[in-house]
Amino acid sequence: MKERLLKIEETTETFENIKHIDEFGQEYWYARELQVVLSYVEWRKFENVINKAKNSCYNSGGIVSDHFVDVGKMVEIGSNAKRKQKDYKLSRYACYLIAQNGDSRKSVISLAQTYFAIQTRKQELNEKEYSELSEDEKRFYQRNLTRKGNYSLNKAAKNAGVKNFDKFHNCGYKGLYNGETADDIAKRKGLRYREDILDNMGSDELIANLFRISQTEQKLKRENIKSESEANNTHYEVGKEVRNTIKRLGGTMPEDLPTPDKSLKELEKGKKNKFDKKLLG
Repeated sequence: MKERLLKIEETTETFENIKHIDEFGQEYWYARELQVVLSYVEWRKFENVINKAKNSCYNSGGIVSDHFVDVGKMVEIGSNAKRKQKDYKLSRYACYLIAQNGDSRKSVISLAQTYFAIQTRKQELNEKEYSELSEDEKRFYQRNLTRKGNYSLNKAAKNAGVKNFDKFHNCGYKGLYNGETADDIAKRKGLRYREDILDNMGSDELIANLFRISQTEQKLKRENIKSESEANNTHYEVGKEVRNTIKRLGGTMPEDLPTPDKSLKELEKGKKNKFDKKLLG
């Protein structure tokens, strides 16, 4: 049993090691790297699995291009010649579908199915399940949603002409936090330099920010905003409107909500250390 747990842990670490994070904080995997981990020698055979996964995504109502992004790079093939090598940027859901459509005779496929199914499931909770979570579990859940929300918001902002994303996000914070920038919030919370403020928020504060994020994205798209200054102003006004809504409802202003004792990174590290001790004990 201990050997099985160690094997699962080793495979989990492998999947985490080949995970990438883009400039918007969104996680992804490269198909070429996943191919190696899943023990596929030939790209041709692995691409057949990818195509089956694409079909599964389409049949389940997903947007294939959101989960399987065509990318490629030039590689040397000898004599200073180069050719374009096909690859994909895969979402976690795409990896899950690939595992589901992979060769079930491979033991690593079963481990991949378990890993990506669990991770995907963590992101899909109903109201009853959510209410039964502890405060820290709610924080992890809401933090994941804000990460995904910021990814979508950044894409919408880029389409609207935003180039200075720090200024754009600070406009949203200023509206929601009565003039405070991200740095102001970090200082008030007593955080270290460049420590993530969202990792140091309780679930209620994260929910307020998620509402600001989602409503700003929708407004940018709905009104087809195409200038950076207008996008910045939109983010500020949406943040301010969320603040006014909290006030009208008699809620606690976000800057008055308590900062958790531990950041999510500290909690994550603690969980890993606890699990390692259990395995080695």
